[in-house]
Amino acid sequence: MTPVPPRPSRSRRRAGLAALAALALALPTPLAATPTPAAAAVALQEVMFVGNNWDGTADVIRSRGDYAKLGRIDVIPDRAARLREIYLNPIKLAYFLGIRQGPGEGHDQFVDDMYTTPDGTALVASRPSFADVVSIDLATGAIRWRFPVSGYRADHMAVSPDGTRVAVSASTSNTVHVLDIRTGAQLGSFGTGDKPHENIFTRDNRLWNMSIGEVNTDLDAPWLDWTKGDRRITVADATTYQVVKVIDMRDRLDAAGRRDLSDAVRPAVFTPDGSRLYFQVSFFNGLVEYDVAADRITRVATLPKNPATSEDRTTWVNDSRHHGLSVSPDGSRLCVAGTMDDYATVVDRATLMPGTLVPASKPYWATVSGDGRDCVISESGADQVTAINFATGQKVASVGVGDHPQRVRIGHLPAGWTPPAAG
Repeated sequence: MTPVPPRPSRSRRRAGLAALAALALALPTPLAATPTPAAAAVALQEVMFVGNNWDGTADVIRSRGDYAKLGRIDVIPDRAARLREIYLNPIKLAYFLGIRQGPGEGHDQFVDDMYTTPDGTALVASRPSFADVVSIDLATGAIRWRFPVSGYRADHMAVSPDGTRVAVSASTSNTVHVLDIRTGAQLGSFGTGDKPHENIFTRDNRLWNMSIGEVNTDLDAPWLDWTKGDRRITVADATTYQVVKVIDMRDRLDAAGRRDLSDAVRPAVFTPDGSRLYFQVSFFNGLVEYDVAADRITRVATLPKNPATSEDRTTWVNDSRHHGLSVSPDGSRLCVAGTMDDYATVVDRATLMPGTLVPASKPYWATVSGDGRDCVISESGADQVTAINFATGQKVASVGVGDHPQRVRIGHLPAGWTPPAAG
């Protein structure tokens, strides 16, 4: 794997944010939305977990309001044992160091994705550099179970609608494993395209996986796109885990007149009724709308560029230009993390026009607050998460977290929970 070039200097990034703020003044503000409150949990409190990828920790914050920090979980309590195992195996060591120099930008990737068990007593997390999924007891901090994925790296996960199963991408073996979230037992698996990434369970009992291909080389010129591998959406039955459909977005993008766009589907969200899929693709400052029933791309929205962002695609982290997407509970708005352009914005879904560009430092993910009012982004370049109101498009709060926050997920904890003592 080829090391990622260094990030721009802080002064250059500050200049970029200033230019971005000026650009934001010329853009429209979206209309108001009606929030959908989350259902109250009995004997559990709803929270948000923030995965600090380079720290190997997960911060627990309130899921709405002031987003105050409630505690921190060590996601790598077995670090010494895992490192000993890796350093005694030359192949594992080669991949471990490759992850550090490639997708890790010079850092180990210790926590990617996380979900809580239905009873709120454990946090289940994928750990890329350790190529596994673990369940952490939220009372003691101890590991309940560990599942090593096939291959040498674990990536994005998804939880089933009933909260009992978790799907994880094993990115070097082109496999999705589906596990019992309580026990870690494998319930099934299926093959994917190259480098499986995002996973989404849908209401029609399907599990969608998006493979992004090879993103860790400098072969990023459009004419070298063929080197990126087999990128496709693989749809499996969520009961039998048999593949029922493969969608090649290359054909759909070409038919829509967008041969210029990569077919590596990154973060993606369905509308509440499941009729539309919105997704980001490698190298693109924008998003794509896909009609699920008609099996065709209906619209493509190009979003603003930050004038300070380099046009050298090899400087963009893991082929991302924008990486992070969420949809408001009523389906009227999308929230976009403009990763390399250092902003986030709320997009009106009817027009696909952006609202205010909210300056943010390398935002890497976008999710929805517990009450549905806000989009919550992780600012991996500033070690904080920021909430942006869906109705106004304006920033409402920021809270500091650990080193390089990425995934942010809603979860539940027992009422009155206190973090386990540091080991």
